Amino acid sequence: MTALRQDGFLGGRLHLWQPAAGYRAGIDAVLLAAATPAEAGQSVLELGCGAGVASLCLAARVPGLALTGVELQPAYAALARRNAAETGLPLEVVEADLTALPAEVKAQSYDHAILNPPYFRRDRGSAAPDPGRERAMGEATPLADWLAAAARRLRPGGRLTAIQRAERLPEMLATLSPLLGSVEVLPLSPRDGRAAKLILLRARKGRQGPFRLHAPRTLHEGVAHPKDGDSYTPEVAAILRDGAALSWPG
Repeated sequence: MTALRQDGFLGGRLHLWQPAAGYRAGIDAVLLAAATPAEAGQSVLELGCGAGVASLCLAARVPGLALTGVELQPAYAALARRNAAETGLPLEVVEADLTALPAEVKAQSYDHAILNPPYFRRDRGSAAPDPGRERAMGEATPLADWLAAAARRLRPGGRLTAIQRAERLPEMLATLSPLLGSVEVLPLSPRDGRAAKLILLRARKGRQGPFRLHAPRTLHEGVAHPKDGDSYTPEVAAILRDGAALSWPG
């Protein structure tokens, strides 16, 4: 990774370094941060933090968090550290494989674990030409291992929040069934009446509330993207531009 660029998030509140070519975090990371119900004084673990976008967006919204990001790729871990240092936000970055977490991470229990794991299975489709993007988007570690690693690091009552492609929901539910309870799923539809392509999922350790599948949340207004400007709904625009929290149904 050589060429870098700074991307603006939360209406310009954050300017974060990302690769000019290859994988760059975008709206998914911001939605994940907005969907995480963290409060001041709590601890948050992000597995696969990349350049730190989700964790830093969360830190910008909720002061007083203790955030730890785990990242396998050295170049992305270095970017996450740089972004945390330049923004002054409290993100500790640990360079490690989530299947072999270091002792200092395994010794802790966290109030929250957040995940934006790779969307695509390696046994389906072709690889991305950029190695960093391929590793970030192509699933080298099975999704079940991501979820299990997160569940192990949660304290009793701790919360998992994840974003993933809708087609991966069945395997997520199968994996989480013996690990976490009180599972809620919020489908994210690109436009009103269209099938959800992404889902937000949250669950709790040591809780056994009923499974809840919420009505889809629409990201864009209208039937097509306007030629100039965006078409985000007011709620999504407030998340992306103002750093607002995403409201889960009651």
